[in-house]
Amino acid sequence: MFDSGIGGLSIARCVAQNLPNEQLIYVADSGFAPYGDKSHKDIIARADFVANFLIKQGVKAIVVACNTATVVAIEELRAKYTLPIIGVEPAIKPAAKQSKAKSVGIMVTQATAKNDRFLRLVESYKQDAQVHIQPCPGLVQQIEQGDHESDTCQALLDSFIAPLVDKQIDSLVLGCTHYPLIEQQIKAHLPAGIELLETAQPVTNELIRRLTLNNLLAQSDIDIQGLTAAQGYQVYSSALTQAQQQVIQTFWPSKLSFHQLSR
Repeated sequence: MFDSGIGGLSIARCVAQNLPNEQLIYVADSGFAPYGDKSHKDIIARADFVANFLIKQGVKAIVVACNTATVVAIEELRAKYTLPIIGVEPAIKPAAKQSKAKSVGIMVTQATAKNDRFLRLVESYKQDAQVHIQPCPGLVQQIEQGDHESDTCQALLDSFIAPLVDKQIDSLVLGCTHYPLIEQQIKAHLPAGIELLETAQPVTNELIRRLTLNNLLAQSDIDIQGLTAAQGYQVYSSALTQAQQQVIQTFWPSKLSFHQLSR
């Protein structure tokens, strides 16, 4: 599993809860974060580098736990590699379906906001709802630094969310895996009656389906017998620091094993 940084932990936590017998390798490509302001060429190159690294570790499936990397690079990865590769798809379809006001907001990175595949997805899934796309420059960096409680982060959230509230949305899609990590902070800027939607459980369900289809599911705890929690859940980072380890542990309930990823 990989993301441009720590955002994919929102999905990793869900995977760990639903698949407790599986080992998990998480790559935080923080040395190249955020992907949201990189060129498509650079994002594809990094996604390929990380996927190749994970395959060398012997993984049986890869979750691209990053909305930006999914919309930009997943087709290239699937064309190159044969193992199951699961991406992240913003919850536009269920949001549009349930919206009584027919007005849906979606918070995304800058790269996602201008990506053709994403825009086609919006057009395909919006039904008769208006979908208001809100790029959120700088928000990923605040979360990466553990500054999500800061005044700067709160000001950013207000500047991103207020225009969506003005559109009278009743559903807000979190279109970047970083954003569910600060769900409570986002909710504090929303009036009552606006529902948040994210993708951790649907992605986990698809991973389970693909592993089952390919007879790859770990059948019992015998598969990881003798492993400590730290051995079972490993984190590689392309910019590993003590500060980053502390931020990651803030969002993870048990001890992790950390490693530096060669860039």
